[in-house]
Amino acid sequence: MTTTAAARPQPGRAMIAIADTIDLAGRNLRTMLRMPQALVFALIQPVLFVLLFRYAFGGAIHVPGIPYVDYLVPGIFGQSVAFGALGTAVGLATDLRSGLLERFRTLPMSRSAVLAGRTVADLARNLAVVTVMTGVGFAVGFRVHTSALAFLAGLGLVALFGYALSWGCVSLGLRISDPEAAQAAGVPIMFLLVFASGAFVPIATMPGWLQAVAAHQPLTALVTAVRALVLGGPTAGHVLASVTWSCGLLAGFALLAISQYQRITR
Repeated sequence: MTTTAAARPQPGRAMIAIADTIDLAGRNLRTMLRMPQALVFALIQPVLFVLLFRYAFGGAIHVPGIPYVDYLVPGIFGQSVAFGALGTAVGLATDLRSGLLERFRTLPMSRSAVLAGRTVADLARNLAVVTVMTGVGFAVGFRVHTSALAFLAGLGLVALFGYALSWGCVSLGLRISDPEAAQAAGVPIMFLLVFASGAFVPIATMPGWLQAVAAHQPLTALVTAVRALVLGGPTAGHVLASVTWSCGLLAGFALLAISQYQRITR
């Protein structure tokens, strides 16, 4: 007795969306590998920040109670994924300008996979960058004062934050379809996010008005949580604050990006 095609179980929408997301993530990763200069730059930039702050500026920055390099490296993790998220905006703007998104629209595939595949690929790139930065950090004297599990939990927070920012840059890339303009629009935002935070210097050394901004923004919540996990001290509240920020940004940016994508492809 044979089973007809109609009687065979068909994959559900969720499984189709997951499969399409994996396919498009693979396509985006292969595209990155075909442009090694962009990947190399994504790796070199945070390495230069580590070396500059560790050896050129580190002697002038005093953090009570801990070596500056142990304070610095969690901030570099946050800076790396923040600037790395700009690649999402540039890549999506390039696809939009080339008409690739219109071609995707004509294919029998999940529409959500176009955006999800892009962000998953960029998550993989961020993980590669963070892995390299971990090796560089240990090479210049960074040490974990708690446990390997706590350190991995800190890296998980970094990955979650980077993924949330990637969705924000999806929205930017969809709104500004020119790759150069998308990067130019995103760089000032990331500079403010990174440098008006506790990533590189203690917030207490900043002017009073800037302290209020730096103490209540998502990158500061992230690096504070990572420092607590790798250096010790009260941890739960800082981790909860970072997860709350990241999940809130992820939900808000994803909804905004999906709404924009639906308008574009309507």
